Amino acid sequence: MKSSKNKIVNDPVWGFIELDSDLHLEIIEHPYFQRLRRIKQLGLSSLVYPSANHTRFEHAIGTMHLVRSALDVLKKKGNKITEEEEEGVMAALLLHDIGHGPFSHALEQSIVQGISHEELSCVYMDELNRKMDGRLSLAIEIFLNLYPKRFLHQLVSSQLDMDRLDFLKRDSFFSGVSEGVVSSERIIKMLHIQHDQLVVEVKGIYSIEKFLIARRLMYWQVYLHKTVISAEHMMIKLLQRASNLASAGVNVPATGYLALFLNKEIKADDFRSNDLTIRNRALHHFGYLDDADILCSIKGWMQHPDPVLSNLSRAIIDRNLFKIKLSKTPFSESKLINLKEQAIKKFGVSMEEAAFFVIDGKITNSAYDEEAENIYILYKNGKLKDIKEASDINLEGLTKTVRKHFVCYPVEIITR
Repeated sequence: MKSSKNKIVNDPVWGFIELDSDLHLEIIEHPYFQRLRRIKQLGLSSLVYPSANHTRFEHAIGTMHLVRSALDVLKKKGNKITEEEEEGVMAALLLHDIGHGPFSHALEQSIVQGISHEELSCVYMDELNRKMDGRLSLAIEIFLNLYPKRFLHQLVSSQLDMDRLDFLKRDSFFSGVSEGVVSSERIIKMLHIQHDQLVVEVKGIYSIEKFLIARRLMYWQVYLHKTVISAEHMMIKLLQRASNLASAGVNVPATGYLALFLNKEIKADDFRSNDLTIRNRALHHFGYLDDADILCSIKGWMQHPDPVLSNLSRAIIDRNLFKIKLSKTPFSESKLINLKEQAIKKFGVSMEEAAFFVIDGKITNSAYDEEAENIYILYKNGKLKDIKEASDINLEGLTKTVRKHFVCYPVEIITR
């Protein structure tokens, strides 16, 4: 519903964004949402792209702005959408990332193991709904795809949702990687509804092709940039070491909010507890945990007597990032053992501890998932075609999942 205290956000990507709903303003002003100001959208990508310091806060507001534009387009084309539904889907997009932890995806399973940010978002929505006397019930139904009008959920979560349209253009803008620029406005103008499904009119086919290509390029150049992969896995290993030491009774000083999670005083099941006291305690402490807690603690760990903790902390703070090598096939066991032996000599650690200095794994990239809800092109005769069939260019490369294996290790290690 319209608000008497109309506000405007000046966004560098979309221009002036109007906030004119009491419900939306109440969400934005809540401390749990304000925390998103302190959560970097791209995790540790700023170590590669210095200006990539934008946050989940502006991204969430950007997605809300885009869905308002999309709803206006759909209504002008004769699709019936009520004011309540409009307010609900906009609220769902505002809250879609509220469960993200520090540094976003980078530390997804490092702070609270066994629970995803999507599930945490649902728990936060439920709690906010309880505090707001059920005014978020419709937004939650849309978010969970329980609402009869399925296309509303597709605007929130699909292969062509407002989340992707915002983050591609926003991440491209702040990273400076021009390959991510997509015609978001044109794509939105070409949206329509057919059989309760979000589709794209045939005039927008080239914009969709560009969107898929941009998505693939942004993954390799930004989200899966090899130096970003190295930095993120270093931080994952660092937090794992801190948690292991804390569990063993070693003093690992950390900010009050982070300490609760390192010491496993708050676990995934606490967020699922039927006991409101337990669940709200977990929500409260996670709801104030942000990037600053992690960085502040890491700076303190640079002086810790544990060589693993101190060396990893210093490497991250000083940006002395591990060298990373990529391969189409897994690295041999002998190669990994050789690297660990070099780490043992260099840092005076055990073979078990050397695993914190030699990190191996794999990354995947798929721009278009054929097993998910497809992107359909709507022709003038009313027929629908999957973008892969409708396009006159070969999109096989975009539907194929590419896997690469990696190994990271300190540059000081001499390999042979």
